Amino acid sequence: MPRDHAFLQALRQLLGDDGLISPDSDAAGDLTPYLHDWRGRYVGQALAIARPRDTSQVAAVVKLCALHGVSLVPQGGNTSLVGGSIPDGSGTQLLLNLQRLNQVVAVDRANLSMTVQAGCLLAQVQEAASQAGLLFPLSLAAEGSCTIGGNLATNAGGTQVLRYGTARELCLGLEVVTAQGDIWSGLTALRKDNSGYDLRDLFIGSEGTLGVITAATLRLFPQPAGQVTALATCPSLDACVDLLQSARARLGAGLTGFEVMHAWPIALVRQYLPEQARAIAPLVSDTIDAATGPVPEWTVLIDTASAESDFAARTALEALLAQEIPKGIVLDATIAQNHAQNRAMWALREAIPLAERQEGLMVKHDIAVPTSAIPEFVRTTQAQLAHAFPGCKVVCFGHLGDGNLHYNVQGPPGLPSTTFLADHEAEVNHLVYDTALQLGGTLSAEHGIGQLKRDELARRKSPVALGMMRAVKQALDPLGLMNPGRLISVDQAPD
Repeated sequence: MPRDHAFLQALRQLLGDDGLISPDSDAAGDLTPYLHDWRGRYVGQALAIARPRDTSQVAAVVKLCALHGVSLVPQGGNTSLVGGSIPDGSGTQLLLNLQRLNQVVAVDRANLSMTVQAGCLLAQVQEAASQAGLLFPLSLAAEGSCTIGGNLATNAGGTQVLRYGTARELCLGLEVVTAQGDIWSGLTALRKDNSGYDLRDLFIGSEGTLGVITAATLRLFPQPAGQVTALATCPSLDACVDLLQSARARLGAGLTGFEVMHAWPIALVRQYLPEQARAIAPLVSDTIDAATGPVPEWTVLIDTASAESDFAARTALEALLAQEIPKGIVLDATIAQNHAQNRAMWALREAIPLAERQEGLMVKHDIAVPTSAIPEFVRTTQAQLAHAFPGCKVVCFGHLGDGNLHYNVQGPPGLPSTTFLADHEAEVNHLVYDTALQLGGTLSAEHGIGQLKRDELARRKSPVALGMMRAVKQALDPLGLMNPGRLISVDQAPD
């Protein structure tokens, strides 16, 4: 269409041939990394893929979109698990990929802060902090491919929320391109700034529906002198919660991670990624094949840090476990003796999403309830699912320390995973979300809403909350061009 042609011509003049990819051009190549989501659920089409080099180009692109009435979908590393960064199938949306905004701008050691562009990989941010002798504690399984802009747009959580908080708590300031193409320079490095509405918190977690995050100032911490990890097996989830309470009391602020893993996801890792499962071997009886034999129903990963040394951290863990094993709270435990063993234990935990991906499609959930309610949540949903879908299995693992479980339901044997997902996803969601909300929880703890949970949010969020969210969206993006169809629809009323 002539309008599209004029828009694309203006974009190409702005970004150059290397900054704009048209799907029908000879240089398009393989667009799968841009147009297919990580889970394999969503495939989109784009009018074009814009790859700006800096914030001024992002602002100019957004202004062109507003002028021509073209909606845009911001994208970082494209690791969204809820379809948040894939365009729809119309071929009329612009995909705004920010991976070229990948510079670490500054590290302020005295202020314990750093400023980075939004396209920096999370692992790159971690490394830049480490090179300065500091710590950026946000840690995710996807840290080698996700970007800090996406982490902030979804308020990512990860494995150290228990000690350091979510991405929101780790951000001091933002630079954002608004829906009108203006640049809000809010890259403050202050811990205290009580001078009006907190605009930073408005954009964090907004999933690109209010503006485009282009840079951030992040909170850093001193690197711990010692860090040690342990794996422990427990007879029940109630015992895992008891162990968490003891760990909090004995380790205090040194407790940086507390992850729980059911036997089934560990079995999947042993099947598909056996090298990553080697850390579980010390917890398997000598009479059982460590590669294929059963493991106890629940395994806990405990991570602790010390301002003194590895020895101090290890001593504290040893004292904790020595206290809990005689009580029957812990059945068995193994403590890492070096950093390689620390990494091996975390590799087991981080391999679970990769292993379940190889197993096939599942009905996935990212729920949170108060930690004390985790055992009741699992007991209730397990009973309901077993009654509704005999033979189904649940890949249950996650961040017990902050009440966030990844609770993914696999169909009964013999039923193709695609069929189970297509025919029963709504019923499974109903069971899982009903229980989570009845226990004071949420349907999305850290993955966001995207397009996958948008309608569910509209049904379950309070009308007052939805009304305020729509008012904010309408005020900041009156044309509705910023990542439309994700998180919330302004014209959508709850059922």
